[in-house]
Amino acid sequence: MLLLLLQKNNAKMLPWTEKYKPKFDEIACSQESKSKLKAFIANFGKQKKAVLLYGPSGCGKTAAVYALASQLGYEVIELNASDLRNKQEIEKIVGKASRQQSLFARGKIILIDELEGISPVDRGSIQEIIRLIEKTSWPIVLIANDPWQEKLRPLHSKVVLIEFKKAEPEVVARILAKIAEKEKINIPFELCKLIALANECDVRASINDLQLLGAIKKPITKQDLALLHGRKKDKNIFEALRAILKTKLPVKSSNVFDAVQNMDENDFLLWLDENIPREYNKDELVRAYETLSKADIFRGRIRRWQHWRFLFYVMLLITAGISNAKNNPKEGFTSYKPPSRILKIWLAKQKLAEKMSIVEKLAKATHCSKKVASKEFEYLKFAFDSKQKIQEIAKELNLEEKEIEWLKKNCIK
Repeated sequence: MLLLLLQKNNAKMLPWTEKYKPKFDEIACSQESKSKLKAFIANFGKQKKAVLLYGPSGCGKTAAVYALASQLGYEVIELNASDLRNKQEIEKIVGKASRQQSLFARGKIILIDELEGISPVDRGSIQEIIRLIEKTSWPIVLIANDPWQEKLRPLHSKVVLIEFKKAEPEVVARILAKIAEKEKINIPFELCKLIALANECDVRASINDLQLLGAIKKPITKQDLALLHGRKKDKNIFEALRAILKTKLPVKSSNVFDAVQNMDENDFLLWLDENIPREYNKDELVRAYETLSKADIFRGRIRRWQHWRFLFYVMLLITAGISNAKNNPKEGFTSYKPPSRILKIWLAKQKLAEKMSIVEKLAKATHCSKKVASKEFEYLKFAFDSKQKIQEIAKELNLEEKEIEWLKKNCIK
């Protein structure tokens, strides 16, 4: 019930990356990059009709486009490149928008994000984008992390290339500190800087991590940062997921997860469980989850009997087994997500941390196990129905202030 309640509350929570959208002058990238983008929009049509923004994830490329559009009173029509399956769809979705007048704004910016998502097998996609660039009446902004891929080279002569670089750790830390102050999060500036460094100065990822830490509701310590996922590991897991979910692996490829550092098969299963539905449909889903359940059975046998030779079968099932459950690989770019279950479990533990601390002290005072004390505590809660009684038990058990506050909040009706 608690997990369901947390899930419901989280669904209503506005992501801080949206809540604290920066203005154009506040974007954490070089002034030179922003000036070039603004100059391109202001001088649209004088030289080239499209611009290609490139740079690492979280450096402010998309945010800069939206912030500039807001400043100028422009409408943004955004598309993900993976949605543009062929030239007919590009013309249908983008073509008309690139030539029509905006109804409610001074102008338009046609934004095509994640340009790498155009599959090499989608013949004509790049050529159709070039044709649209030549005919458009409004500026077209293309965004990519790596513009030097062979499939994107034909665009180079048609666009203005603008590089966006990572922000400095101090700059990202100041952004985090400002948000923390507004959200009343007690976190030292040095820890803000560590979050920025852990995320390789990815502003978006750093803000997401700060929001996660904000659920702790206490002064943030260096130990709390260990709860956050390392982005380097995430990059490796994304590559492993693409190898499994985007291809048909031969049986000998059961070592596909070897490149993922500091992650065991338990975490692999959670990542697969989260992302299989993003790639598989109908009977493919059934086969994939049957394979995943078989892997879990072998994991249970390892735990019960310590038969570690079964680990080979676990790895075989969650790699080649899952990979070959599909009929055909799904083309185009797919955005994979970290396991939401991990976050939900962690939030639940944080909510119960004070209770378990009280239970531990109760067990010590009554000379019983924590398991017994936990059961008895549910009955004792009814006795702590007034501030006076809570103060008495607090003195008896030597409770801390946060534990006393927990009792007041959860026991007094």
